[in-house]
Amino acid sequence: MERIQKIIAQSGYCSRRKAEELIKKGLVTINGNVITEMGYKASFNDYIEVEGNSIMDKQDKVYYLLNKPRGVITSTKDDKGRKTVVDLIDDNRRIYPVGRLDYDTTGLIIITNDGELANLLMHPKNNIDKVYIAKIEGLITKGNLKTLESGVIIDGKKTSKSKAKVLKMDKKNNTSVVELTIHEGRNHQVKNMFKALGYNVIKLKREKISFLTDESLPSGTYRQLSIHEVKKLYNETKMVS
Repeated sequence: MERIQKIIAQSGYCSRRKAEELIKKGLVTINGNVITEMGYKASFNDYIEVEGNSIMDKQDKVYYLLNKPRGVITSTKDDKGRKTVVDLIDDNRRIYPVGRLDYDTTGLIIITNDGELANLLMHPKNNIDKVYIAKIEGLITKGNLKTLESGVIIDGKKTSKSKAKVLKMDKKNNTSVVELTIHEGRNHQVKNMFKALGYNVIKLKREKISFLTDESLPSGTYRQLSIHEVKKLYNETKMVS
């Protein structure tokens, strides 16, 4: 069960803040009943309408794996007219990204219209691994690697345990390439983890989500997930729930 405004936002219909405004105006119904309570919870099995429009896709569920290029917004639309990840997918259905990658961050992201799976993959308790490759300024120390793994303080809260290993050290250019595996999804988390230790991230790429990799998927291209892959993602969230 999730707060109704969160479900609406995850459907891609509008932002959470806009959803709250629509709830206050009595423009949201669940199973035919008008909802005005902000903390009301529902599930993806409920029939939800916003402004008379169903957000629960009766259409077939679709699942895409996109290798996001630099300079693309992780959103369904952008007020500044910038290209979004959804613009890269040749599909007219209401689809949306699972989680987010920064404007200048590249790599894998799932695009779908399956709100239930999106919620399961994004929830920290399900421990879905996300593997990033970060090129940073400076030569990272063993001590700081251990600190990354045990957790660093960001905005007063410690990050969960992670895995970190050095892939390359370039003493001449004073840079390091580090592989970092996390399962949270805080805003700018990887960049802020390195920043907390005094390192600036030069390049960042997400190269793996759970068992999904970017092999044979050039930047800017995408493919549909197979039924087997979708079932496996669902199974992985159930294994740790």
